[in-house]
Amino acid sequence: MRFFTKRDKLFNIFSSMPTLECDRLILRRMLKSDARDMYEYSCLEEVTRYLLWSPHESLAYTEQYLNYVQTRYRDGDFYDWAIILKAENKMIGTCGFTTIDTENNSAEIGYVINPAYAGNGYACEAVGRILDFGFNEIELHRIEAKYIVGNEASRRVMEKCNMKFEGIAKGSMKIKGEYRDIGKCAILKGEYTLSLFSD
Repeated sequence: MRFFTKRDKLFNIFSSMPTLECDRLILRRMLKSDARDMYEYSCLEEVTRYLLWSPHESLAYTEQYLNYVQTRYRDGDFYDWAIILKAENKMIGTCGFTTIDTENNSAEIGYVINPAYAGNGYACEAVGRILDFGFNEIELHRIEAKYIVGNEASRRVMEKCNMKFEGIAKGSMKIKGEYRDIGKCAILKGEYTLSLFSD
């Protein structure tokens, strides 16, 4: 008799990436046809200033990246969704889990939004839907998010989604050759359930 583990469950879920829906957004697997929409924002220094990766150097690079993503989806170990704006049927960013720790039943969430669409609450809408999926479908206990200090817009998204600020780890990550201070916010399953009934 074979016993299914948490890793088996994750593979079953993410090897056939589920499509999730919000009021204004659809979250689905990234496609090779998203290359132009992704390159539109991934080539910008202002977007990657507070991220671990550097601007995409060309549309061909973005296409190559999306080809790579397809193999990761097939392996069931890639947990990132494309954010599609329903009104325009356009990819405006990504949101998902950067890591899932099956031993401790926790995950880290990450997100990127095209700055042309910033300020409309799309990041909060996407993060809220991923939190719901994480707690209710994957049955996680804890979800956290990190940001490079200085990226206060990212912290505001976390706090609007009822994630609580836990502190700053000074010089804890070397990013693009420089040690950076990293802030962290998090929410537990019980807190998320309570937040559904609060303002």
